Amino acid sequence: MANSKRILLVEDDHDVAQGTSMRLRRAGYHVIHAADGEQGVSEALKHGPDAILLDVRMPRMNGLDVLEELRKSHETMKIPVVMLSASLLDQQAALEAGARYFLKKPYDRDTLLAAVECATKNPNLHLNRGCHEKHLNR
Repeated sequence: MANSKRILLVEDDHDVAQGTSMRLRRAGYHVIHAADGEQGVSEALKHGPDAILLDVRMPRMNGLDVLEELRKSHETMKIPVVMLSASLLDQQAALEAGARYFLKKPYDRDTLLAAVECATKNPNLHLNRGCHEKHLNR
């Protein structure tokens, strides 16, 4: 499936980033990787991705702070963000901060791709209230 959508992956864990990038590239997405929150904000401003996959717990700037910065900028405020974390305790804070969806690590390939597809096809839809009910709860 050919796809020209750009996905910014902000993930500090090298192995998780590598595996996630591989899955997205195989699905036809162009992946931009940032290894920490500060780099993530910079790359979002530079590339204007179609969606952002954002880890919650990272050094230098955590994902919730990144999301707050992204929402302040006119260039990035409407980019759909899918938050990633191994802790369900982060879910409510992520969704309240403006994330479109929350994926608990480890996530499977189909759930990841469904979240990204929904985020890029329906950028104004809050995935926790719409798209995932049809596509993510399999």
